[in-house]
Formats: sequence, structure tokens, C-alpha cells
Amino acid sequence: MAAKTKKTKELSYKQASHRLDFTFKGIKSSADMEPCQQIIGQEKAMAAIRTGLKVKGRGYNIFISGISGTGRNTAIMHFLEQELKNVKPRLRDFCYVNNFKNEDKPRLLIFNPGDGRRFKRDMGYLISSIRKAVPKIFMSEDYKDRHSRVSREFEGRQKELIGNFEDRLTADGFVMVQLQSGMTTRNEIQPLVDGEPNSLDKLEKLAAEGNFSESKLDEFRRRWDSLRREFDVVSVESKKLSNKLDDALEKLDYSMIAPLITDKASLLRRRYQIDKVVSYLDEVEEALLSDLDRFREAQPRRGEQEAPPYRKREPFEEFSVNLILDHAETNAVPLVVEKSPSYKNLFGSLERVVDRFGYWRTDFTRIFTGSIIKATGGFLLVNAMDLLTEPGVWLNLKRSIRNSEVEIAAYDPFYMMAGAGIKPEPIPLDVKVVLIGQSDTYNLLWQWDEDFKRIFKIKAEFDSVIKLNKKNVKQYFRFIKLITDQVKLPEFDLSGMQAIAEYGQRLSGQRNKMTSRFSSIADLIKESALCAEQNKSKQVNRQDVECAVEQKKSRVNLIEEKVQEMYDNETLLVSTSGSATGQINGLAVYKVGEYSFGRPTRITASVSLGRAGIINVEREADLSGPIHTKGVLVLTGYLRNLFAQDKPMAMSASITFEQSYSGVDGDSASAAEIFVLISALTQIPIKQGIAITGSVNQHGEIQPIGGVNEKIEGFYDVCKSRRLTGSQGVIIPHQNVQELLLRSDVLEAVKKGKFHIYPIKKIEEGIEILTGKTAGKRIRNNKFTPGSVFAKADDKLRQMALLLDRFGKDAKPDNDSNKKHISKKKL
Repeated sequence: MAAKTKKTKELSYKQASHRLDFTFKGIKSSADMEPCQQIIGQEKAMAAIRTGLKVKGRGYNIFISGISGTGRNTAIMHFLEQELKNVKPRLRDFCYVNNFKNEDKPRLLIFNPGDGRRFKRDMGYLISSIRKAVPKIFMSEDYKDRHSRVSREFEGRQKELIGNFEDRLTADGFVMVQLQSGMTTRNEIQPLVDGEPNSLDKLEKLAAEGNFSESKLDEFRRRWDSLRREFDVVSVESKKLSNKLDDALEKLDYSMIAPLITDKASLLRRRYQIDKVVSYLDEVEEALLSDLDRFREAQPRRGEQEAPPYRKREPFEEFSVNLILDHAETNAVPLVVEKSPSYKNLFGSLERVVDRFGYWRTDFTRIFTGSIIKATGGFLLVNAMDLLTEPGVWLNLKRSIRNSEVEIAAYDPFYMMAGAGIKPEPIPLDVKVVLIGQSDTYNLLWQWDEDFKRIFKIKAEFDSVIKLNKKNVKQYFRFIKLITDQVKLPEFDLSGMQAIAEYGQRLSGQRNKMTSRFSSIADLIKESALCAEQNKSKQVNRQDVECAVEQKKSRVNLIEEKVQEMYDNETLLVSTSGSATGQINGLAVYKVGEYSFGRPTRITASVSLGRAGIINVEREADLSGPIHTKGVLVLTGYLRNLFAQDKPMAMSASITFEQSYSGVDGDSASAAEIFVLISALTQIPIKQGIAITGSVNQHGEIQPIGGVNEKIEGFYDVCKSRRLTGSQGVIIPHQNVQELLLRSDVLEAVKKGKFHIYPIKKIEEGIEILTGKTAGKRIRNNKFTPGSVFAKADDKLRQMALLLDRFGKDAKPDNDSNKKHISKKKL
């Protein structure tokens, strides 16, 4: 006599439904809400960030992880702005100036906020005023008189010296003449013959011809030698007088200009009492006084306002100030977001230019700052993946954080711009770096980069879901108000706001959660407003939101429609009514880009006598993933534990997914595979109007799976396209009930009793739903409840074991006789 089955518990409409019904006093639409101004549901991440803000010391930089779309960038910016409102900023101005002792190593001057700009202006005024004042001194009557007196004094002495020598020449009958020698002239002493100067070479020729006296020629030679030596002495003395004149004029220039330059430099030294600034001003003063001729260069000519560029040499460029960081107008803690973290944008650069001679060159005036320097005293926000994909950036960032200083250098990995280079003094770094990236990126860096652990000690993880409670639902409503205000959209009524929240609940995949991917929610808000405009709704309501959701789905579900057509024309074979032995409907999820949908797939099993055990056809065909293979091995363990305690498993069985031509993975079909195996073994038919999803462990307990909503809706769509009979439904793990967020049409079918959802905990419950028979339980002597499915399976396995044992015994004598017969033939 067959045992009676217990009445199967299925989910009621109320249990399957998930519609939100949060109401707030005085709120009928988004017009009654205040815009959201805070981060929603990320308290844990915010606490981690606060810790990173407050802890002092190296290495407490922050890595913010979480999936994209959760508003990490916007949230962290808003959070930091709020947290840092009352924090006094630690700001400094940075200037690069010339190093007069080594121009290849520019000096860094550090000022309080605003002083860098003032110093640059003061230095500009210093040089400008000196450039204007010094030429006026050179043009003054006093300077001209002094210059003239000094010049006349030395010129008189020089003239007297030369005059005395010329008198000696005249007395000895000689004269000084100038001869052309190439492009120059030279002085030559020549004797006078008949009142005309003649060279000694000419007189020697005349003497050789007998036209000039040899004795007189010898006399001229002796006197010429004496005069020549005296001329050399006079030339040396004259040159000394010229040098003394230059020294005297230089001293005159120094005496008249030095007080002006010293007074102006001293004024700046008193104004900026910083050791490095004072040292720099001392060098500026020394450089200006050591080369006063620079004030005479590139002067405008008469009628010119300034000298033309081709006549300029920029003689005072080395006195300029390169202000690379100016906080004169900054009142808050710096918060810099670097969206393109290239080496140049992040660390600054050295610009190279071609000078007028065609050479590449650079100097301190061509040093440019980067975002990490701009963020000094504050925060730098960078996308982790953008940073890691830029060549050379990650290594230099680690070095800068580790050493607390930044070296600005030209990044040229291919040496294509080789030329003159400089090495500016490093800039002290006081910045907290905030990297924003995926959890996988964080884990990869933590595992493979030892420095990462030391310099990013704070991890703030943004969750993709938040709790579903009245507080967060209200924040959702306020977020809707924020978007409608920002984009100038129509207001949402209460039903529309609840529909938005339900969509967030659906995206989370759990009834007690809501998604925190607010970029997706913002998109739906905008698209719902468009639907409201098309439907001519004054306010966006639930129907408009559902319209937007449907339109969003229709843009990406082409593959789903094509697959559904294959079910409709029976290209894909699935039964949704009647019963069949060794055949069951499993459920699978297909993922195409951002869109997922579920559809049934036929699973079949065949059983025969043998010792091969359970053969996974997908595995034998190299189409089984590792998780699916594990699921088949687990169900094998379950069957052995259930039926092979007093006998061997004398069975060869094969399981396959029919019409599956690509890889299969996951263990969500392991429960279905147990059911179809038992059906094939016992020849008890399975109801084809019910599909099954769920994994199983070796004790027969049903375990939760993923994609439960898509799977249920997928089977419902196939059943609906073939006509709902009222006996169709889906078996799911009981743990997945809390994840049920089904479409309204599926819930309506459940409400009317046309579609059923059965949550189960054990394999036995599923057997009774699928077969209408009692599964049974183990009783004494490893037997099962009489007339139950398990009892029939156990009996069948026992018969198979006996048959296999008998077959082995019957075959053994035949084998022995064959051996004897063969041996006789050999003999």
C-alpha cells in the first residue's frame, strides 16, 4: 500500500509579493521632499574614511573600493567637502628660483599662503625699478662729469706717455706709421730719409744697389732696436693705464649703483625673513653687482618704446620667480580630482624649448606643477585603474608618498627629447591620496605590491546594497528630488517614488536590501520623466516608471526574444504539461552584457546495469565547468549515502542537458539531476509543468542558488506562451524566498492560482511535488517506508546488484572452459 503524501506548501501571493508601501506624513510627491545632501547607507565606508582623515602619520592614505555606479566619486567629494568645512587648511606657496651657484639645480622657496605671489611681484618690481633707475644714473650729469674726469685723467697720462715717446722718435729721425695688415692695422717705427718714412727693408735694397750708405743703414738699425724696445715698454704702460681706466670706471659705476641695489635688496630681506629667501636675495644682489654691463644691453633706441625681440637677450630672466603653487585666494583645504593621471598631469613637468641656436634647453622658468603638488595640504582623488595604466606613474607615486616629497622631472622613456636637463629641488609633500577602484584592484595590489600595504593603510569599501528600511526609503525619495531639481524634471507622485524604490530593491536581488548603484537609479528617474512626458502625465507615477523599466529592458533583450521564439516554434524542446520518466525541466540564467534572463532547459537521465556509476555527459564532452562537475560528484555522494549502505551501487547512469551546445557551469541543477535520476531508476514519471532549481549537499539538503527571479520569470514566460494550465510552477530553495522580487504579471498569476512557487528544504519535499508520491524515509535494517519512492529506488538498486552479481558468477565458468579449450588447441 502506497504511503500518503503530505499537502505541499506553496507560497501565497502575499508571501511572494514584495511591493513597498512606505508612506510618510505630509508627503504626497517629491515636491514635499528636501533634496538629498548626504551619502545614503554607507556608514561603514564613511567611518573608515573619517579614520583616514584623523590619523596623522605616513601611510594613512585611503583606498575606496566598490563596484562602479555606487556614487563613490560624488559621495567622497561631498563627504570631504562637508568634513573639511571647519578644518583650518595647512597651505604653502611654492616658488622656484635660479640657483646662481648651480643653474642645473633650481632652488625651492616656500612661503605662507599669498606670500609667494607677493614675493614674485616684489622681485619683479625690484628688477624693473633697477632696470629703469640704473640707465638714468648712467645718463645723469653727475655720472657723466665723474666719468669724464676719470677718463680725462687717464687719457692725459696716456697721452703724455705717448707724446714723450713720439718726441724721442722725432729727435732720433724716426716716425710712427700705421700699416694695413689684412683686416687690421699695426704700428711700425720707420726712419725718415729726405723727410719721408722708409722701411728698413727698402733701405737695405737701396744699400745693396749702392744707392744708400751702409754705415747710415747700420746706424738706423741700432737706433730702431733701441726705439723698438722703448716702444714695447710704452705699449705695456699704455695698456696698464687703459686697464686702470676700466677699473676706475667700474669702481665709479659700482659706487653709484651699489647703494641703489643694496637698499632695494635689503628692503626685501627685511620683508621676507626666511633663511632661504635671505640667502637667495644675497645671491641676487651679488649677481646684479657683478655684471653691471647687463643694464646697457637691449636698450630702446631713439623713437622706440622698447627694444625689438631680435635685439633682446632677456638679460634679467635669471632673476624671475616661477610661482608654481599659489594659495593667495585659497580658503579651504585643497581637494583635487585628477581625471587624467598621466605622469605630466600628476607630478608636473619640465618644458623644453628650442633656443635661437637650435638647441633644446630648459631652465627653472619652465617648471610646471602637477595635481599632487596642487593637493599639498589636502587630498588628491584618483581613479586607481586610470593611474595604474599610465606608464611610470604608480612607481613614482609610491616613491613620492614614501619619501614625503615630489621631484619634478621630465618623463621621456624613449629619450626622443634628449637635451639639457635640470634637477629642481624636491618639493615637500603633505597630501592624503584617495584611490578609487574595484575590490579586485585592491586585492591584487595588496597581494603583489609590498609598498601598497604600507602606504594605503585605510580601506573604505562601498557596499553595492543598503538596508531596506524607512530611513533609507526616505533617502531614496530625497534622491529623486535631488535629480528632478538638478535636471529640471517633473515631480514624482508617491506611487512613482515607491516604484523607483522597488526597482532599487530588484537590482539588489534581496527583499531586505536596496541597491546603492545610484547612477542606475538616476538613469531610471530621467527615463521615467520622459515616459511621463509621452503619457502626458503631470507627475511621474508608477505606470510611467514601469514603462521606463520595460523600455530599458526592450533595448537589451533581443537575444531573449530570439530564444523565446525557439521555444514557441519548438526548436528548443521543453514540455510544460503532462508527465515523463527520466526527464525534468531545469532552469538556467543567460547573461548578455548588462542583461540577464532565465529559461528552462530539459535534463534527461538513463539508467542501466553496470559499474560505471553516474556519467556526466557534459564532462565527457568537455562542456562541464568545475562547479557543475562538483555538483554531479556531490549528488553521487548523496545517492551512495542513501542507497549504498548495504549493497553496492550496481548502476551505470548518464545525465545530460539536452540541446546544450556550449559550456555548462554552476551547481544549481544538482537537485534536478537527483530527481531525474530517481525517476529514470524507478520509472516514476515527473510532472513536466514544474521546473526545479537548487543545489544539494551530500545529506540531501537544498541549498540556495543565484538568479532565482530570472529563472522563475523565464519559466513563466515559456508556460504563458503555451497557455497557463494552473498546474505549472517552480520549485526553489526555501532560502531564496527572501530574494523573490518578481514581475507584477508573475505575481498576478500566483495570486490567481495559475502559477505556483514551491520552496523546499529537502530532496524528499521535491520528490513529492514532482511525482505526487511519498518520498519515504529510512527505517530499520536500511529499509525505507513501504510503497515510497525511495523504497522503489532501493528495491531497484538491490535487484540490479543481484543481477550483476549473478551475471558475474554465470560468466566465470564460460571463461574457464574457453581457457581450457584454447590451451588444448595450443597443445
